[in-house]
Amino acid sequence: MELRVLRYFWAVVREENISRAADILHVTQPTLSRQIAQLEEELGTPLFIRGKHLVLTDAGVMLRRRAEEVVQLMDKITDEFQEQEDLAGVITIGSGGQAAASILTEAMESFHQKYPRVTYNFYTNNADNIKEYLDRGLLDFGLLLEPVDIGKYDYIRLGTKERWGILMRPDHPLAQKEKIEKNDLRGIPLITTNRTALQQEIAGWFGEDFEQLDLFATYNIITNVATLVAGGTACALTIGGAVDLFDRERLTFRPLYPELSMTSVLAWKKFNPVFGAAGRFLEHFKTIHSEHTFV
Repeated sequence: MELRVLRYFWAVVREENISRAADILHVTQPTLSRQIAQLEEELGTPLFIRGKHLVLTDAGVMLRRRAEEVVQLMDKITDEFQEQEDLAGVITIGSGGQAAASILTEAMESFHQKYPRVTYNFYTNNADNIKEYLDRGLLDFGLLLEPVDIGKYDYIRLGTKERWGILMRPDHPLAQKEKIEKNDLRGIPLITTNRTALQQEIAGWFGEDFEQLDLFATYNIITNVATLVAGGTACALTIGGAVDLFDRERLTFRPLYPELSMTSVLAWKKFNPVFGAAGRFLEHFKTIHSEHTFV
């Protein structure tokens, strides 16, 4: 199976239309249709259900996931080897809305002033999924909220506190309080993280009262459930850094008391040399980090 054909397949999946994909790929529609048909013949199974709209078969769904990974990885390799005298390339970073992202942003801004041809690709998810992408080589760096197993990675621990609290509507009764205690949350539908390690930390904070909570749903990233919170369906347990992602007129945040806080790490694969634009950025970040005052 040629990489070129995988790119053709991936373009058709993205556009959901042979004609549009052909235009983007700068090939004729008959040529693209023939390539897709030959790919199906090579794999021995249909990849699309043809009709008014193209619909992926089960085999097509499976190939879509793999094709995306292969195309992204090959694009990344190409970028790294196409660096010119002026530093260029794409740096891929995964994060999940932590307050510690501010120092990452600061480093990116100053790095961009020195190397304007370097661009960034962001992947938003929780630490477990970001680690998976790091392991596959699809990310250069991951901003991971602890506790997290970082045995396979080199890392820099960031000093910024990630304070936990409750995300709610501004007109929710709890919004009148400056801080939220565990007794305040009895009988209130709550949405919490689906990460097991974080759930254990939260359970430890609540103690015996954890079993009495009305746990309505879980999330991998808080933005996925913001509509439920804004609609008044439930409140959400989350970190304060995520609040900057939302409209303060629709949602507000109150910290837990006693304080429950964690830190984040910037991680990259151990024994995997970081070179090119990513390597230069890492050295720049280390300098910014050493000069930073954390709160």
